[in-house]
Amino acid sequence: MSTALRAYRIAAWVTGIGLLLLVFVAMPLKYFFDEPRPVALIGMAHGFLYMIYIVCTLILAERCRWKPLQALLVLLAGTVPIASFIAERKVTHQIEARQTAVS
Repeated sequence: MSTALRAYRIAAWVTGIGLLLLVFVAMPLKYFFDEPRPVALIGMAHGFLYMIYIVCTLILAERCRWKPLQALLVLLAGTVPIASFIAERKVTHQIEARQTAVS
């Protein structure tokens, strides 16, 4: 489970950073400075990274036996700026507490 958690954490951070770049850098460049290329590049990268985030989240959800609603909420966190960082923290603390309780 530690490998799945590590992969999820990396995917959450990379996806979150990509989304922040898209929303707070590329979008203003497009709409305020008429420069659409960053949105195309960063948007495509974020979409690809989000797919990796989905796979990592689903693998972790299966290993942890999450309820479907919990998995869905964590999946949606990759689409809201800053939410992936919050979800990553919560998930990590939850799993670490569960592992400590089992030990």
